[in-house]
Amino acid sequence: MRLLFYRYGSICEPDIIATFQEFGFDITEITVEITNKNFTPEEGVRLVGQTLQDHPHDFVFSINFYPFLAEVCNILHLRYLCWIVDSPLLELYSPALLHPWNRVFLFDRTLYEEIAPRNPACVFYLPLAANITQKQQTIAASSAQKRLHFHSDISFVGSLYSEKCPYRQLTNPPAYLEGYLSGLIEAQRNVYGYYFIDELLDDEMVSLFKAHITDFPSLPYADAQTDLAVVSQYYIASKITSLERERLLGALSERFSVDLYTGSDTSSLPAIHPKGFAKTMTEMPLIFHESRINLNMTAKSIRSALPLRIWDILGCAGFLLTNYQSEIPAYFSAGEELETYGSEDELLEKCAYYLEHESRRAEIAAAGFEKVQRYHTYPLRLGELMELAFSNETLPQTDSHRP
Repeated sequence: MRLLFYRYGSICEPDIIATFQEFGFDITEITVEITNKNFTPEEGVRLVGQTLQDHPHDFVFSINFYPFLAEVCNILHLRYLCWIVDSPLLELYSPALLHPWNRVFLFDRTLYEEIAPRNPACVFYLPLAANITQKQQTIAASSAQKRLHFHSDISFVGSLYSEKCPYRQLTNPPAYLEGYLSGLIEAQRNVYGYYFIDELLDDEMVSLFKAHITDFPSLPYADAQTDLAVVSQYYIASKITSLERERLLGALSERFSVDLYTGSDTSSLPAIHPKGFAKTMTEMPLIFHESRINLNMTAKSIRSALPLRIWDILGCAGFLLTNYQSEIPAYFSAGEELETYGSEDELLEKCAYYLEHESRRAEIAAAGFEKVQRYHTYPLRLGELMELAFSNETLPQTDSHRP
């Protein structure tokens, strides 16, 4: 098969390309958006449309959903496959989602249940995966000295969200709004496994929030549902994530040796060991493999799913301590293949325990790696994606979705 892969620079794109190549697919890549972030949808329509007219392809693929790709493929009667790996993704509220040539795969069960009714025959649930081969090759090719360089008691790789938290654009909110939002944020920050902010915002509260925010996203397809999703998952969720990461990393670094790989400002965490950015392909596998405890703190906008970081850590045979997400029990046994926490106190207690119980930590890391290697690799996951997208010439029904 011949596919057109529209890329924007997601860290999982190389893994997916490698897997499609293993399948024997002929791949054409459009990469202009990786270097030109001002590339417009209108320019994309012209480029993709011309490429498809000049060189016929069997389908178009992208990470995340691009309405303009859906429009082009709908006109040409060509399947458009996309795998959603980020949240929030406001483009999912576009009318282009409704086209029958779409095959949209969502990694978050809660997001799937929200979006699928809009186009139930063409929207599927599909969790993420790991590239075991690449990660193990990187680890095996590294010298003992290089691996030692990345050894940590506790490590965290990721943003503090302080530099990309749009909530700070909230200007002069009324006391009622400010108090209500502060209460919501603090309550949600202490709850793991269930995101309830959407349920506690009504149209009046959303409108009031919009009136006091600068640069609220202006979307041509916005409606009340879209605005609520923007306020809840874009603004409030990022604020909670920022507060949570700063507080938990601060508490951990006061008791343990914690290495933080980030480009964020770490001045609010004087006891942390800032390490700067980690290179995705060459350094992250070593960090995950050599850290005694790899910490994952899922962004709150990912309401139930396992983020890519979980799969990557386990795929490197690293020990994972993650916040509880409601989808974890569907794939892993907590305390056997990974470990979870549901509060700050539990996080501190489990870090202390596993730093003192090396053999138990190693057993869990090995079991997590074995589970991912057996059931959750890209060839397996993309094989399922292709089967759902091309199983027959009629549109797939909702009962074909994964449980």
